[in-house]
Amino acid sequence: MPQAFAVLASALLSITAALSHASDAEDMKLVAALDEQYQQAVKDRDAATMDRILADNFVLVLGKGQTFGKADLLKEARGKIVYEHQEDTHRTVRVWKDTAVVTALLWVKGTDDGKAFDHTLWFSDVYTRTPNGWRYVFGQASLPIAGTL
Repeated sequence: MPQAFAVLASALLSITAALSHASDAEDMKLVAALDEQYQQAVKDRDAATMDRILADNFVLVLGKGQTFGKADLLKEARGKIVYEHQEDTHRTVRVWKDTAVVTALLWVKGTDDGKAFDHTLWFSDVYTRTPNGWRYVFGQASLPIAGTL
């Protein structure tokens, strides 16, 4: 009887692991799509979509230590930034239960109050699962080191 129990327990663990893996893959797709929606909303200056995706206690940290909250990003979306180009590459999405991290290399080009900018930077966006779906809770962006991607 103990051997049968061990076989049953092993089978249940295998099924649970398989279901968890499928769930992680689905979550990866959901978070990747949500992050793409967010990036497009930034480009389009769509504050309503940004507001829906950002958590109320959202924080963005830039490479020189500046921090911005949700209200700062929504204000910027309603400001004078115009994106001519916005594209990310090297995108990865990783999920750990109720937390997901999207990392990519982003190229943005445009004007801010008439002043041109052209930046390439790495970003990591952290999402968490809430009762209302995934929300963007933390972002970090920094310029790449010279000679690297």
